[in-house]
Amino acid sequence: MARGSRYDGAEVASARIVDGRGGEREVSYLRRRLHGTSSAPALAHHRVAEEDRLDLVSARYYGDPMAFWRICDANHALDPDDLVARDAAGRLLVVPAPVV
Repeated sequence: MARGSRYDGAEVASARIVDGRGGEREVSYLRRRLHGTSSAPALAHHRVAEEDRLDLVSARYYGDPMAFWRICDANHALDPDDLVARDAAGRLLVVPAPVV
């Protein structure tokens, strides 16, 4: 996985499966990654404004719009859009410090 990605450091596992032709093959996969398990201290708290987008919030604090998943994990969000939805205006988001 790409360094710094959501799955960086995720354990790779493999399983042997029947291939439907009477043979077997080995399939590699990433073990399940649980969201919301970040123990990083807060870098900041961000009050959601009406027109906020999570990629822009991420770019503001991390300089990387693709790091939005860090904010999702810290706020236990499965759907990133829920964090900045219309009814989320005024909500305080935890922006965790990046873990190096």
